[in-house]
Amino acid sequence: MKVVAGSASPALGRRIAEVLGVDFLKPEISYFPDGELRVQIPEFQDELAVVVQTTYPNDKIIEMFLLQDALREMGVKKIISVVPYFGYSRQDKIFNAGEAISARAMAKHIELESDAFIGIDLHADSILSWFSVPTLHKHATGPISDWLRDRKVDMVISPDKGGFKRAKYVAEATGAEFDYLEKTRLSGTEVIIKPKSLDADGRRIAIVDDIISTGGTIARAAEQLRTQGAEKIYAVCTHGLFIGKAMENMKKVDEFASTDTIESENSRITVAGVFAEAIKEMETKILKS
Repeated sequence: MKVVAGSASPALGRRIAEVLGVDFLKPEISYFPDGELRVQIPEFQDELAVVVQTTYPNDKIIEMFLLQDALREMGVKKIISVVPYFGYSRQDKIFNAGEAISARAMAKHIELESDAFIGIDLHADSILSWFSVPTLHKHATGPISDWLRDRKVDMVISPDKGGFKRAKYVAEATGAEFDYLEKTRLSGTEVIIKPKSLDADGRRIAIVDDIISTGGTIARAAEQLRTQGAEKIYAVCTHGLFIGKAMENMKKVDEFASTDTIESENSRITVAGVFAEAIKEMETKILKS
């Protein structure tokens, strides 16, 4: 087995290879004068390759497809596609007539040259139903719990009811209490946090979410917790997009972190171990088929 990481996930790909104890290959990625991508992978003879590539932003999606094609051209028999952050996942149903279900479109294209798919904290479990190859859906709650345990939090909050199970798991793993806030999303950038009386006075509280995009939800949740007397507020997520006014909004908390599914200076938590375990599980499954 070899691990090949695209330009969206080089650090995570290397960490996964180290945990697995296998070779890591970093392709050469370049651009033609017209802006089209070119990929070149060092040759190898293994029958199984793991491609690690976050499919965000848009050019990383094309890069993923080219990496898969290059591996097939080299004679690789089995490809496990690991997508740390699944771009276009939030459009998983029709909201207005005439729209595409982008998550389904991405799934169909990723699986064209995949023998298996592994994702983490996908926007919806239903995304897996659009794959016809074996899939695994993992979660970053373990590494996130480890990070929060070091900060001795005594309450874990989900910014909405939808993330209640995530907050509950992290709270149980860290020995903390858990709860959720009432959130209503008005648009892609506007949310309303409904006041909810929590026992926040003098507490060290963690806000745990799957995605931090503009940070607006985190900022509003933090403001509410401050008014209720929270001593320390931490924010942590799996996928840290941090776009728009995110850095300004994150000043509302004492410390924040994301995992390395989207690599940035804020990626202080690695999910390499989670993916390595999933890859070993999937390797056994697909090699028997």
